[in-house]
Amino acid sequence: MMNLGGPSSLDKVYDFLCRLFSDREIIKLPFQKLAGPLLAKRRIGHVQEQYAAIGGGSPILKWTRAQGEAMCKRLDELSPGTAPHKPLVAFRYAHPLTEDALSELSSSGVTRAVAFTQYPQYSCTTTGSSLNELFRRIDNFALEGHKDGSKSLREVRWSLIDRWSGSELLAKAFAKLIEEQLQKFPEQRRKQVVLLFSAHSIPHRVVDSGDTYPAEVANTVATVMKQFGEDANPYRLVWQSKVGPLPWLGPKTWDSLQGLAKNGNLDAILIPIAFTSDHIETLYELDLTYMKDANEKLGMNVKRCAALNLEPLFIEALAQTVFNHLKSNNIASPQYPLRCPGCSNEDCQRSRDFFLSQPKPQQL
Repeated sequence: MMNLGGPSSLDKVYDFLCRLFSDREIIKLPFQKLAGPLLAKRRIGHVQEQYAAIGGGSPILKWTRAQGEAMCKRLDELSPGTAPHKPLVAFRYAHPLTEDALSELSSSGVTRAVAFTQYPQYSCTTTGSSLNELFRRIDNFALEGHKDGSKSLREVRWSLIDRWSGSELLAKAFAKLIEEQLQKFPEQRRKQVVLLFSAHSIPHRVVDSGDTYPAEVANTVATVMKQFGEDANPYRLVWQSKVGPLPWLGPKTWDSLQGLAKNGNLDAILIPIAFTSDHIETLYELDLTYMKDANEKLGMNVKRCAALNLEPLFIEALAQTVFNHLKSNNIASPQYPLRCPGCSNEDCQRSRDFFLSQPKPQQL
């Protein structure tokens, strides 16, 4: 289960930021090996304050492990022929890192593994970076060997769930949680509540290179809105979490709230559409900045849709997504082989060559 991860305590914030700012697949800096750690030092105080405000660390590991256990329990029922299923967490910037997950996988004797992105919508900055890192670590394991004598990870058969933005069950889970918030508004105003789908933004240079992320987020939003039928609430897709001075995808979530208030649209629900659990972007950015300020400074009535966390429909979405993948006999999605037209990162090609050369798994 691949995701960005988050620092478990305040003393882990620097290491988290250092790994994040050193990843050229998300942020390109001149002299990155030097600039990444320097930028992490500049931002550590500010970011530590944010994590302190939500309890001192990110809950993303707690939620991902709980989601994985619940998913695999359901998978054992759906697919007894491939049971038992074991969840492993591979975070990109915090422990357990990709190499931690691979060490556990290597020592377990498992010969069939599915790299399952927990970003439903593919981006080179998220899933792409995680898959490139997975390939690099597998390659390093093969070159270095294993001190414990365990089987080389090159002998493990891999397949990928690299995107699942159009999952109907994912959409149903979001729709259920949105409806729960809609019921908290007075009935006479309920249909005028604006649904603000807020996704993590990415740099324009990534979008301009051909990244599919904006389209995939829009696909998830459209699939969610289908659940409400023709008489659905008004909605917009907005973007949060911009980092640095370069232009990123907009409109910004906060700017959109200000615009709504100015135009007299005072009722809204913030929906974390690109996040599968609570972490800093929901608990601090949405709750303690945007929602709080909109209600207190703009005179709005803004609520936040609950994160997916352990919502039963979401657990079913996870399990069904893996089950359908196992049944499909596919290595990856039809979109995965195509690199972005403007891609200049050769690791993207090397990782594709590796994963797409895997022997096709036996169909269930």
